[in-house]
Amino acid sequence: MIYTLDIGNTRTKLAMFENNSLLNTEYLSTKNLQEELLFFLKKIETKPKIIMASVVPIDPTLLKWLETHTDFIQITHATPLPITNKYQTPHTLGLDRLAVAVGATILYPNTPRLIIDAGTCITYDFVNAKDEYLGGAISPGFQLRYKALNDYTAKLPYLEREEINYLIGQNTQESIQSGVINGIIAEIDSIIDQYKKNYSDLTIILTGGDTLFLARRLKNIIFANSNFLSESLNYIYQYIIENGKKNHS
Repeated sequence: MIYTLDIGNTRTKLAMFENNSLLNTEYLSTKNLQEELLFFLKKIETKPKIIMASVVPIDPTLLKWLETHTDFIQITHATPLPITNKYQTPHTLGLDRLAVAVGATILYPNTPRLIIDAGTCITYDFVNAKDEYLGGAISPGFQLRYKALNDYTAKLPYLEREEINYLIGQNTQESIQSGVINGIIAEIDSIIDQYKKNYSDLTIILTGGDTLFLARRLKNIIFANSNFLSESLNYIYQYIIENGKKNHS
């Protein structure tokens, strides 16, 4: 059993894998991560295998416990991985973005890969056929766009995403929904089209919390997998162990 920890700003996704099959997923509070994670792990009778990617600093006490009581790997910018990071500022690259780039490289070799992670932000990460990570883009996701329209105007309401089937909004709420939803769909399709002009054999992976909502609306053919980050961490753990490159830093 391999346990993957995707630690975000507000919540942590804990996924459990057996023979590369996702068995279960738990969501923990990042703010109370130490308490909730240790409560979970201390119930496991065997020494668990854990891999972590975090976008926030982790309490040293928790790290020490994991290093002592588990077979623990924490992905850092120094972890040897099967891609060459050619980002101009490699140490500023989010470890979640790095992880999905590596996962795409392991699962879809010898082809250019574009990974789109649609969550709080929409991130675009590109790895070429030489397994070189070149960078990508970051733009606001659904929640950020709704919140910005409410925060930075005097009268626009804060809305939640909903199902729509119109382009022309006939009132303020419909106009916001059309602008946010159709705007994001147009953005993603347009960016994919631009990549395809340069890379005709492009492999496209869509992941993140808004995967299912977007996948049935995008015109481009993609691999849609909302658990791709967790699956990537699972494969990275195996890659590191198999290559004798375990990193506790």
